[in-house]
Amino acid sequence: MTEQDYEKLLNIKTMGDQKVFYDSLHYHRYEPTSYKWLNVLCENYDFNSKDTVVDFGCGKGRLNFYLNYFFDCAVTGIEMNNYFIELCNDNKTSYLKKTKKSSKNINFVNCLAQEYKVDKKDNKFYFFNPFSSQIFISVIENILDSVYENPRTVDLILYYSEDDYIYYLENYTCFELRKEIPMPILYEKDHRHKYVIYRMEFS
Repeated sequence: MTEQDYEKLLNIKTMGDQKVFYDSLHYHRYEPTSYKWLNVLCENYDFNSKDTVVDFGCGKGRLNFYLNYFFDCAVTGIEMNNYFIELCNDNKTSYLKKTKKSSKNINFVNCLAQEYKVDKKDNKFYFFNPFSSQIFISVIENILDSVYENPRTVDLILYYSEDDYIYYLENYTCFELRKEIPMPILYEKDHRHKYVIYRMEFS
């Protein structure tokens, strides 16, 4: 299936480059994860209907709709940009109209990533290099606080991650590397083209 085929299947519009850029260097431009890359992830990593997945820097919501459609996950997209949040909600309306999925399992929150209050049900967190390592650290600290308050197993799913992300996780947290999923062909040219899965089991 092509990118356009998936857009038609999900009845959403998430293609195109970012037209809005941020004044702060802490925030990176919007780029949706390719459907091809999402397929590679899901062929090598398990999602299910018991998961609540949080996508930091969700853009137009592609990952959210993809996971909800194919795996019935509850999904929450975090996005600071008002324009993208409007597009997410437009996509949600058209997606639900076609799929008849439950609206309560698809949510979008308009806030800074570090201001998102991690829910006790959130157990998987997705990052496609959305912001600086300083913000990443703040977000991870919030996740850790939530896990300590409500013990559970949580996974971090990182794509094209900065070295600073990895250094922090491996040297300053209890997260452990569980899996690396390199992208075919792309990884040979740039070793950042891979998914890395970190897990923390706390009970």
